[in-house]
Amino acid sequence: MVQTLWNHILVDVTTVKALTYPQAMGILVLSKILFGGFGPRPQRTPFGGHQRWREKWKNMDEDERTRFRSEWKRRFGRDE
Repeated sequence: MVQTLWNHILVDVTTVKALTYPQAMGILVLSKILFGGFGPRPQRTPFGGHQRWREKWKNMDEDERTRFRSEWKRRFGRDE
């Protein structure tokens, strides 16, 4: 697939040469190393995910939630 796309697209629009099968496999392996693969990946969310924040929120009392909202508004300037 890499070889076919490279040879049919990039050769026509740039000054690169056509790839051989081993070169295409090398580019595929390099891409996998650099970008982490092509298959489905588990859902990743920043800072441990929404579940962690949901649990933390559920364990806060009303006073803690109020302080949290105030701090959030102070830092990010969002008024509701």
